[in-house]
Amino acid sequence: MTAGKAVFEQAPMVRFERLLAGPIERVWMFLSEPRHMPNWFGDGVIEPKPGGAVTLMSGHIKGVVTQWDPPHKIAYTWNVVSPGQAQSPYPESYLTLALAPKGSGILLTLTHLPVLERFERQNAMGWHSYLDMLAAALRGEAPQPRKAYMERNAALYGVDLNNLAH
Repeated sequence: MTAGKAVFEQAPMVRFERLLAGPIERVWMFLSEPRHMPNWFGDGVIEPKPGGAVTLMSGHIKGVVTQWDPPHKIAYTWNVVSPGQAQSPYPESYLTLALAPKGSGILLTLTHLPVLERFERQNAMGWHSYLDMLAAALRGEAPQPRKAYMERNAALYGVDLNNLAH
């Protein structure tokens, strides 16, 4: 058996940069503390340490914290699990949320990869919607219902909400 050369591939991903109202510690609280997550993301818990359990959206997303550097970076695995499933039928992906001061605000860089190609537009629509809700909450506004953001961003990304990829 001979050793073959490496194959170089690119993983589909979704990346956002969003300037948010600070201070950085407040943005971090909204990203990582269960009491603030319902304002933008839904019910969830992120155990605050590397190796900590992640359970988001009432158990629809499960993972493990891979990086924990408050208030600058959090990263965790991302597994989509439907009710009654023991494990995800999709490949594991990784979400990284990085914060850095920029001018009078806080720059959030969200990276989610790999994203299955058939889900790229839906993934972008979803994250755009969640980030819109996060920005509203950080401004002290009550976010609109998630459906309103999803409908607006579905049009932006060309997603048919009545015919989502599975």
